[in-house]
Parts: sequence; structure tokens; C-alpha cells
Amino acid sequence: MKIVVQRVKEAEVTVDGKIVGSIGKGFLVLLGVTHTDTTENADYLVKKLCKLRVFKDENQKMNLALKDVNGELLIVSQFTLYADCSQGNRPSFIEAARPDKAEELYEYFCRECAKNDITVEKGIFGADMKVSLLNDGPVTIIMEND
Repeated sequence: MKIVVQRVKEAEVTVDGKIVGSIGKGFLVLLGVTHTDTTENADYLVKKLCKLRVFKDENQKMNLALKDVNGELLIVSQFTLYADCSQGNRPSFIEAARPDKAEELYEYFCRECAKNDITVEKGIFGADMKVSLLNDGPVTIIMEND
């Protein structure tokens, strides 16, 4: 499982011109699932994400977590995180999990994040989504769990 975390001032995802998920201050999370991922992989990344201290404290040091700043999550599925561009110019997505498994783990990940008393907004799995954000910093962090 792989996530790309962007600290944002705001972010939203639209499908067919309608906003389906929107947050203020918090994290936009792009989540990719591979074949071997399990709920244990998701649990590890949920814990890391929810405790990630990248918001500034009173001394302007990145020392605060989402809950400390009343931050929110916008979680968007993104199989392209498992693109393999090592051969030729057209990416291969063979390392991405099949949609049924990926959706199950995506939904599980979202539910587990919400159990941490954090507002969770989502995209629509498998939809053609348009994501907009105002990156804060910018701060972008990539986390994986094999």
C-alpha cells in the first residue's frame, strides 16, 4: 500500500461536475493498493497518517498532528501510484490490485481513519475524478508499507 500525503489549506474532488468530497485544513491523501496488501498494511498506514506531525506549532516547527489542528482528510483512490515506467513510455499498472480488492481496502482505510475522530471525505472509487487543492507549504510525503 502506498499513500501520497499533501498538507492542504483546502481540497475537493468532483465527479461529473459535482463536489463529492471537500475539506478545509488537513491532508489530501492519494491511496494506491497492490496485490499483496492486507488490512494490516492499511492499519499501519492509518496509524502513521493520523499521527503524522507536519503542522506548525507556536514556534513554527512541524510538530502538530491532524487532531491537534482540527484537520480533516480527503482520501482519493489512485491506482496509478503503482505505475511501472521502467519499460518504454507507456506505464504498466500490473502491480496495482484488482478493483474489487483495491476498493475493499480503500473503504477499510477510510473507515479506520474515521475511527480516530477525524473528519474523512472521499472520492468515488473508480470514477473519473477531478481533484483540486491548495497545497500548504508545500508539504508532500510519500509513505509505503510492503
